[in-house]
Amino acid sequence: MTVGKKNLGETKLRKHRRTSDPMKEFDRMPKLLREWLTGAALPWAPKSVCRAYNKALRQTGDPGLALRQLEKLQQQKLSVDQKF
Repeated sequence: MTVGKKNLGETKLRKHRRTSDPMKEFDRMPKLLREWLTGAALPWAPKSVCRAYNKALRQTGDPGLALRQLEKLQQQKLSVDQKF
C-alpha cells in the first residue's frame, strides 16, 4: 500500500462523505437487514441500504423479496464497476 493512500478499496464507484454516525444507523437497522449488510460485497452505507430496502419493501410488501432486490441492485453495481 502506498503511503498516504486510504483504504478505499479497488472500485471506480463514487465516494461520499459521511454526515452522520454510521454505527448508530447500523444499530437502528432491522436485524434482517444488518445480517445482509455484514455479508454484502460492496461497502454500503447504512443509510443508503435502509433507503433501498424500504423502497423495495414498499414495492414488494415482503422482507425476503426486498432483500433479493437489494442483492440484485448490488449485482448491478458490481457489474458497472467491472466495466471500468
